[in-house]
Amino acid sequence: MKPIRTVLATAVAAAMVLSLSACSNSGNSGSTAASGTPAASATAAPAPAETAPAASAATAAAPASASTAPASAATAATNWFGGPVYTGAPDLAATAALVKAGGGAAHFSFSKALVSMLGEKTVNAEVAKLTKQYGKQDVDTFVNGMTFAVDDALKRATEQGVKLPAPADVSGTKLAGALVTAGTTPDGTFWSGYMFDKAISHALHNQVMADIDAKDGHAADETTHKLLNQAMYDVAQALGQKNVKLASLH
Repeated sequence: MKPIRTVLATAVAAAMVLSLSACSNSGNSGSTAASGTPAASATAAPAPAETAPAASAATAAAPASASTAPASAATAATNWFGGPVYTGAPDLAATAALVKAGGGAAHFSFSKALVSMLGEKTVNAEVAKLTKQYGKQDVDTFVNGMTFAVDDALKRATEQGVKLPAPADVSGTKLAGALVTAGTTPDGTFWSGYMFDKAISHALHNQVMADIDAKDGHAADETTHKLLNQAMYDVAQALGQKNVKLASLH
């Protein structure tokens, strides 16, 4: 796989992917799709903070679960791989913009979405940085995992009768920035799970995680979330969003 296809977020496709409140706030709207096969990572997954999603279509369709129920006054709900849960409505127009950036629902590629948002030079530099930091196997797992995540999310949404609206009118670095904003929690930390919740809904995010676990294993799922945390933090810094903090899982 060429460096450009073993990359970074955003955005993407983040893309997986995604639900961007920043897009809505700017009055823009967005659309697109995915495929890919994440390689299993050797990293052992930490005990999940919330109950692992069941690998059945019912999980995504359910309106509420232990992970989506309102948090008690003492304890806030936590996503499987860290960070708070977002249970509001997803920003499907922004997600559609990400899918469009990645080549459309029928031919989605996370690598293509990244290049569309950030440019080939920037993406290649980030891929080189992540490869040095994590190794080629984990970077491949991340990129392929993101492509699969978007593709699977579109498939599961279709099964539930959910259709993406017209893509939000946002692209390039503005789309990447919107993805960063979507995944940034109230305390200023970017969490991949929070971005996925906003992009496709928390219930559907859980279903996609279950599908990744069933296909490639829990470690590959964790690696995808972990590297997206780092990649999107890097994107935030490059775009001048210096107040965005790096998640503990990175």
